[in-house]
Amino acid sequence: MDDVIDRITERGAEARQAQIVDVLVDAFDELMRADPVAFRRKFRKMAAAPFAFYRGSAVLFYADMAQDMDPWADERTSRVWIQGDLHAENFGTYMDSSGTLVFDVNDFDEAYLGSFTWDLKRLTASVALMAWSKAISDDDIAALIGTYLREYVRQVRSFADNPGDEGVRLQLDSTEGTLHEVLLRARLRTRTGLLSTMTKVEDYERQFSRGPGVRELPDAERSTALEAFASYLDTIPAGKRFSAGTYHVKDLVGRSGFGIGSAGLPAYSVLVEGHTQALENDVVLSMKQGNVPAPSRVVDEPRIQSYFENEGHRTAVSQRALQAHADPWLGHTTVDGKGFVVTELSPYAGDLDWSELTEPTDIAPVLAYLGRATAKMHCVSDSDSEQTLVGFQSEEAIASVITDEDEFTKTLTRFAMAYAAQTREDHSLFVNAFRGGRIPGI
Repeated sequence: MDDVIDRITERGAEARQAQIVDVLVDAFDELMRADPVAFRRKFRKMAAAPFAFYRGSAVLFYADMAQDMDPWADERTSRVWIQGDLHAENFGTYMDSSGTLVFDVNDFDEAYLGSFTWDLKRLTASVALMAWSKAISDDDIAALIGTYLREYVRQVRSFADNPGDEGVRLQLDSTEGTLHEVLLRARLRTRTGLLSTMTKVEDYERQFSRGPGVRELPDAERSTALEAFASYLDTIPAGKRFSAGTYHVKDLVGRSGFGIGSAGLPAYSVLVEGHTQALENDVVLSMKQGNVPAPSRVVDEPRIQSYFENEGHRTAVSQRALQAHADPWLGHTTVDGKGFVVTELSPYAGDLDWSELTEPTDIAPVLAYLGRATAKMHCVSDSDSEQTLVGFQSEEAIASVITDEDEFTKTLTRFAMAYAAQTREDHSLFVNAFRGGRIPGI
């Protein structure tokens, strides 16, 4: 895996900067031209720090992975369901469809099929970046990465030996320390608390508050969006469908201001009735245009590409393939021919806050849990998942290629630390290109 870094180094800084610009423009040209302001905002956020740059440049990571020699990628393990943008800040809490508060991977916008090691390499490089920013030594960084990887391998082998993967969840009764505290804090959140930040009640009815990030819709666009929402209802699995009144639309607005990865993508917020007519049970849904997933840019296989109707469909199918109990509101639709994914804006969703985790002794237990969460994601599928692209047991396939755990851990650790160092250089090259006006279209 050192061959990737060697190739980058051999080309030199000027060539690497040109590659960074070319990859970003190739991936985002259409969106940049449609909304240059959103991309200036995205790129300024990426310029703030190497980790922010890494979060926003998954397409560059996969351009590099296309040149990677992966000894653990065979016919099966090179095409399993992956999260696609697995980094340290893409984990958090949510309420699953069984009503259980869990800690798990919480972002599936980039999900696709690819090598299982891509998720591991992207996560471990992010850990190396984050730990470096906390002035943690290289020896301790290597040990932290090893903790994550060994727990991942242990959990995959456990799944392979003991069927019943969906029973393993990181929840209140199976976690300790930091993650347990995160779940406890999420438990204190309420739906009325979320609603109070986004809505108001006038004349005994709730509607969205109008303000920054909220766009009032012209009549024609509102009608189109409502038709799209009606079509979305047909994509909810029968076993997760609520009564018809639950989906009654009370208000609908355009939205902006989503995360780094969603810059320039049209989105709507939909306020629906919820399970009862009590105003406290109203539910907010996000209806957001799906993006082209970064891994798909290097997995050029018609069998996979033709499986998905659009990017909204791909996001929904992928999430159900990667979660044992996916969001019961999860579905997809189309607006003007573009695929949109629909999910709940849950009051119980929250990201893991790394800012207070400063010592290796505090970080290591968290990474062990993340190793378990990653293994589960690779090895389980929602019972309502419609996917037929992976027709084998991922846990058995992955376990069979990791014959030497020490070598596996050593090689991926070396890659992670080298790629983190390269990312710090890439960040500087990106900032200079952006400041110097060398990124066209924005």
